[in-house]
Amino acid sequence: MNILVLLLPLALLLGGIFAALFVFSARQGQFEDLDDPPQRMLRD
Repeated sequence: MNILVLLLPLALLLGGIFAALFVFSARQGQFEDLDDPPQRMLRD
Protein backbone atom coordinates (compact mmCIF):
# COMPACT_ATOMS: atom_id res chain seq x y z
CA MET A 1 0.00 0.00 0.00
CA ASN A 2 2.90 2.36 0.64
CA ILE A 3 4.07 2.00 -2.94
CA LEU A 4 0.86 3.68 -4.13
CA VAL A 5 1.89 6.82 -2.26
CA LEU A 6 4.97 6.93 -4.49
CA LEU A 7 3.63 5.61 -7.79
CA LEU A 8 0.40 7.58 -8.03
CA PRO A 9 2.01 11.05 -7.87
CA LEU A 10 4.79 9.84 -10.16
CA ALA A 11 2.27 8.65 -12.75
CA LEU A 12 0.34 11.91 -12.53
CA LEU A 13 3.54 13.90 -12.89
CA LEU A 14 4.66 11.96 -15.97
CA GLY A 15 1.20 12.22 -17.52
CA GLY A 16 1.20 15.97 -16.95
CA ILE A 17 4.65 16.33 -18.48
CA PHE A 18 3.65 14.37 -21.60
CA ALA A 19 0.42 16.35 -21.94
CA ALA A 20 2.31 19.65 -21.62
CA LEU A 21 4.87 18.55 -24.23
CA PHE A 22 2.08 17.53 -26.61
CA VAL A 23 0.33 20.89 -26.23
CA PHE A 24 3.63 22.70 -26.71
CA SER A 25 4.45 20.80 -29.90
CA ALA A 26 0.93 21.27 -31.26
CA ARG A 27 1.17 25.03 -30.71
CA GLN A 28 4.57 25.12 -32.43
CA GLY A 29 3.06 23.56 -35.57
CA GLN A 30 4.65 20.12 -35.46
CA PHE A 31 1.43 18.45 -36.68
CA GLU A 32 0.41 20.95 -39.34
CA ASP A 33 1.44 19.24 -42.58
CA LEU A 34 1.30 15.46 -42.29
CA ASP A 35 0.34 14.73 -45.93
CA ASP A 36 2.89 16.69 -47.95
CA PRO A 37 6.20 15.00 -46.94
CA PRO A 38 5.18 11.49 -48.16
CA GLN A 39 3.87 12.97 -51.42
CA ARG A 40 7.04 15.02 -51.86
CA MET A 41 9.09 11.82 -51.54
CA LEU A 42 7.12 10.25 -54.40
CA ARG A 43 7.47 13.33 -56.62
CA ASP A 44 11.28 13.35 -56.40
